[in-house]
Amino acid sequence: MPDEDKKQAAHRALVDRVLTAEGKASTEQRARAFNNEGLSPPLDALVAKISDAPAQVTEADLASAKACGCTEDKLFELVVCAAVGQSTRLYEAGLAALAEARSDHAT
Repeated sequence: MPDEDKKQAAHRALVDRVLTAEGKASTEQRARAFNNEGLSPPLDALVAKISDAPAQVTEADLASAKACGCTEDKLFELVVCAAVGQSTRLYEAGLAALAEARSDHAT
């Protein structure tokens, strides 16, 4: 198996584990965090920040999520899902750009 295929298989395994392994957050909540859509406030704002401006996440953002009944374990899982979801979108965009560059170079 070429290194590229191994990396993609490892990435798919990571995503599968993050989304489907046993956890405190439901698989539906994890998928919503991963896709950055469909979570209720204040989790939606936190996940959006993690995806779009992670350096701007504050203690207040985390405190708001905890105040609405989210445990630290559940919150951790949703934060990981949001981060892996965003990195997946960037990874896939990078792979698509490489594929396009290769096809342009081949012609």
